[in-house]
Amino acid sequence: MAGVSAGNTGALMALSRRELGMVGGIPRPAISTAIPTRGDGRCYLLDLGANVDVSADRLIDFARMGDVMARHVDGLVSPRVALLNVGSEGTKGSASVREADAWLAGTTSLNYCGFVEGNGIFAGMADVVVCDGFVGNAVLKASEGLTHMLIERVQATFDAHWGSRLVGLLARPALRRLKSELDPVRYNGASLLGLDGIVIKSHGGADATGFSYAVLRAANEVSRDLPSRLARELGSRHDRSQQEQR
Repeated sequence: MAGVSAGNTGALMALSRRELGMVGGIPRPAISTAIPTRGDGRCYLLDLGANVDVSADRLIDFARMGDVMARHVDGLVSPRVALLNVGSEGTKGSASVREADAWLAGTTSLNYCGFVEGNGIFAGMADVVVCDGFVGNAVLKASEGLTHMLIERVQATFDAHWGSRLVGLLARPALRRLKSELDPVRYNGASLLGLDGIVIKSHGGADATGFSYAVLRAANEVSRDLPSRLARELGSRHDRSQQEQR
C-alpha cells in the first residue's frame, strides 16, 4: 500500500504522520528525492522542506535514512554520504552541521565522505547529500529553474537563424536525449522518509507523465518494503548512541 499526492505538502505530511506514525525513533518525516548527476548517476537530497531549522541529531537521522534508501532502492552497496556545506573545511558551517560532521566522521556504519559544496552535488561526489529543509528546497528549486533555462536557451540558439536551424535539425536526436535526461519530470516524486508507510509527494504542477513517475517511485518503494527496512536498521536514536559509544 502507498499514497501519492500532489496536494499541499504540509497538510500531507501532518496527515501522514498522524495516520501512519513514525519508525526508528524518527520524530518527523524528511522529504527526499533523487536528482541527476554527472554521467548517468543520481543523488538523493534530503531534507527538501519538511524540517527547516534542524539540530545535529536530525541531520544524522537524514544521513542514516538516505543511506538506507540508496542501498535498498538503488542497490548501492556502500553509498557515499555527505553533508552540504559552504566549504570543505571543518571549521565552516553552522554549529549543527559541524556537530553532525563530528559524529558521522566517527561512525563506521556509514560511508561518510565529509562536506560537499553545491557544485559537488551535480558532479556526482556523493550518493546521498544531507542538509536542512530550507537549503535543500532552495537547491532543488534552483536546479529545476536552471534546467528549464538551459533547455530554452539551447533551443533559442538553434532557432536564431537559418544556419543554426540546420545544425539544430542535425543535432535534434542528441538534444532530445539531453532534454529527456535532464527534465525534472523524470525525477518527480519525493519520498516522505521515516513514516511507517509509503507516501510520495508529487509536484503540484506535474502533468500526467510527471505524476506517473511519482506512482512508479511509490511502487518501487513498496516492492523494497522500505518502511520495514528503515525500522529494522534505524532503531531508536537512543540505541544508535549506545551502539556508537561501545
